[in-house]
Amino acid sequence: MRGGRAIESTRASCLRFEPVAPMAGARKKVVILGGGIGGLSAAHELVRRGFDVEVYERKSIPGGKARSLAAARPSLVRSTFSVPETRASLVAPQGPSLPGEHGFRFFPGFYRHIIETMKEIPFGTAGTVADNLVDTGELRIAPSDRSSFDLPAVFPERPADLKVAVFAIVAELSGKVGVPLDDAVFFAAKIWQFLTTCEERRLVEYERTNWWDFIEADSRSPAYRMYFGNGITRSLVAAKARRASAKTIGSIFVQIVFDILLPGVAADRVLNGPTNEVWIDPWLSHLRAQGLVYHFDSDVRTIRCERGRVQSVTVAVRNTLREVTGDYFVAALPVERMAELISPELLAADPSLANLHALTEYVEWMIGIQYYLTVDVRVARGHVIHVDSPWALTSISQPQFWKNFDISKRGDGLVRGLISVDISDWDVAGSNGKEAQICSRNEIALETWAQLKKSMNFSDELLRDDQLHSWFLDPGLIDADADANRLTSRVDTNLEPLLVNYVDTWRLRPEAVTRIPNLFMASDYVRTFTDLATMEAANEAARRAVNGILNACGSREERCEIWNLHEPAVFAPFRAHDRTRYRKGLPWDGSEVALPMSALGLPATRALQQVVGRAWPGAIGAPRGANAAAMPGAREDNIEEAALEARASSDEGLRRLRIVSGR
Repeated sequence: MRGGRAIESTRASCLRFEPVAPMAGARKKVVILGGGIGGLSAAHELVRRGFDVEVYERKSIPGGKARSLAAARPSLVRSTFSVPETRASLVAPQGPSLPGEHGFRFFPGFYRHIIETMKEIPFGTAGTVADNLVDTGELRIAPSDRSSFDLPAVFPERPADLKVAVFAIVAELSGKVGVPLDDAVFFAAKIWQFLTTCEERRLVEYERTNWWDFIEADSRSPAYRMYFGNGITRSLVAAKARRASAKTIGSIFVQIVFDILLPGVAADRVLNGPTNEVWIDPWLSHLRAQGLVYHFDSDVRTIRCERGRVQSVTVAVRNTLREVTGDYFVAALPVERMAELISPELLAADPSLANLHALTEYVEWMIGIQYYLTVDVRVARGHVIHVDSPWALTSISQPQFWKNFDISKRGDGLVRGLISVDISDWDVAGSNGKEAQICSRNEIALETWAQLKKSMNFSDELLRDDQLHSWFLDPGLIDADADANRLTSRVDTNLEPLLVNYVDTWRLRPEAVTRIPNLFMASDYVRTFTDLATMEAANEAARRAVNGILNACGSREERCEIWNLHEPAVFAPFRAHDRTRYRKGLPWDGSEVALPMSALGLPATRALQQVVGRAWPGAIGAPRGANAAAMPGAREDNIEEAALEARASSDEGLRRLRIVSGR
């Protein structure tokens, strides 16, 4: 089953969209703190199992970081892009507000939990919100010093398309972006190392190793460091390669690679309209129809814990304090908010909650800005990674995917195009000489646009200043000092930072089921298979929390399904071998690099020799003079024969390779 195997429970036996019959006896009440993806996901699973559920959300709009919002007052732009102003006439009388967002939505192919939930949310007359997902056609890599090039987001199904894909990948690795072939093979060997490593080694060794050191970036070319070091971590997860956990980055990277290699399945999907209009709002309406009570403008102030249990929470609902009681409580708040609520009584009941304070030190800024254009500029049929942009930009031209959404009917009627940009690095100087985190909102808009133009206009002038109509920067980015001039003040506070999985932070993250019998966690920082602060992780955490509640109350209702990340079964024997070695205190077996490379007909380059030679001096491809006898069970006279046979069948071939290497 693609996407991982179900490890908990079976699917719902009830009809889709119909709530499960109430549990025997008194209905249990669950109070959910936070109405983002984690909170909504928990509510989704609970109401259909007969619980009374109330959600308390701080904002006046649902969805948390995933939300879209009305850009009622975007900043106008002159042709010189130097005299922005704010004007309400962008809204009425021509049409509703232009769509803004915290950051664009991205649904990789390996997402499973959130997609399954979307399939259960009705949309229109007979569809679901999952039907609003659209496959992108490509991923564009846009360096500033050479022409952009595209990678397929869907593995080709026709031979002609396959040829194009193969040439695109080869071109990338053989010099089109300046990565020497030797470096490309070295990186492939490091990914093979990750794939053939057991979970125990990943959790202990790779969790405590940063990505930069794992791929040995210091010893490689500048292009290698830019693309495989900084490019992967900054653009995808707003992380820094020298701090990000190799376990997390490696896991997510190989998931994306597998999504591309699986025929016919898109590695990248987007919504066909603004997030709240095609997903969040229909979801909330569906849950309310099943009995959910959802409170807006509700700020959680305290969690009262007595005798080892949560007794109540104090919530400021539109500035009126309210004490809320329930049988069970689900915390679906951001880590920085939840840490503020940890009291001595909560710590006494569950001392591990103290780790939340430490976890707040591992957050970064990843914030979106939208540029509204007077023409629809389709820079690519998917996302664009501006790989060497100082502020680690990624972007997407959205109207091409919004087939049933006419942006010209929004705002003042002059907008035709929309480029949504995520800014992921806020402490590196831009071309203006300033770090993003010390710029004003207007300076951020101006510099981000300049960086976009530099990477997109190398061959042709796709982006021009005269195309700009206005821009909208996430309102969660503020000047806490409240300088008088909003357009020139320095932004110094991000109200919604993003948790990043840095080295050795897994030990700080909580489980969905706490030691407090009626308190559960459903946020993206909870320990999950997904292991990345995303919508997918929040949904998985919510499923784990709901299962905890069902266990706590002795319910006979079905448990929520939970899936592990998918890695092809062909790698399982390799990981089993490494597990045996790990438990004996032995390092990863580098001989496993050379044999599959040989089976694929790849040369034993100097880079491959380095990887293999360090891990296993006697392996094939190691420097001459190495001790061949050091590889137990190796039969050199049969290795070439086995490699040739391996080309005929990858699964059987890899099994044979394991026999050859003595396992």
